[in-house]
Amino acid sequence: MFRFRSLLSVAAVAVLAFATPSLQAQGRAGAGLTPLVPAPKATGTIDGIVSDTNLVPIHAAFVSILGTAIRIGTGPNGRFRITKIPDGQYLVIVKHVGHRPISAVVDVAGTDTVRLAYTMEPSTEMLNTVVISEKAPALRMQEFEQRRRLGAGQFMNQAEIEAKNVPYTTELMRNFIAINVSPDHSSAQTKYYALSSREGGNPQTGACPMQVYLDQVPLPSPFDLDLLPSPKDLAGIEVYSGASTIPPMFAGYNRGCGVILIWTRIGV
Repeated sequence: MFRFRSLLSVAAVAVLAFATPSLQAQGRAGAGLTPLVPAPKATGTIDGIVSDTNLVPIHAAFVSILGTAIRIGTGPNGRFRITKIPDGQYLVIVKHVGHRPISAVVDVAGTDTVRLAYTMEPSTEMLNTVVISEKAPALRMQEFEQRRRLGAGQFMNQAEIEAKNVPYTTELMRNFIAINVSPDHSSAQTKYYALSSREGGNPQTGACPMQVYLDQVPLPSPFDLDLLPSPKDLAGIEVYSGASTIPPMFAGYNRGCGVILIWTRIGV
């Protein structure tokens, strides 16, 4: 009789042991607790229009966001719309045959819509009545080597970039004596600008920022170097410290502090 009651007790304990997790689960469910699910990331929208200097809408302008796969064209009314963009800072590039490419840094925050308006100037580079708006990567690097042989600026080719083995293009800029990489702590996120080493300081106090080009596209000035492509995507860099050494096609009234030309391997 004692042996029979002991076996019953053991069986009861076993049943309770297996039942406990279910009871605990019911208790958690009863307490209103649910499994943790990651909150969806906030996304925004870029809504823009592209026109010429006469405010005529430009159809089929090429709009891209650097560092992403986003590539779209403008409609007959010159408008474009990009949705579901994660929060962050982006470089938007606009190109169109017969017009000078332009760019702008855009901050996307939350579910807001960023509204942009771009005015494109006609390109003045002509060849046999055909407007030239962009050169193939191979041709660009041939011209890079030609200027390098002339020795008017400072140069770093693809092999030299790879030998530096740095993760950020900002670090490459520190290798040029003509460039003073200056941090700006005025915002929540530190930005790094390329200033003329002859001027020093920072752009907030009137120092002279160098004009940066990315595959012939002039970037906003001053420009945060951390927004540039990774070193593994670059084919070459050339730096000109003053107006007298800048190649004619990149010269201008606001180029006195120098110019930085950055070439990618496949183009932007």
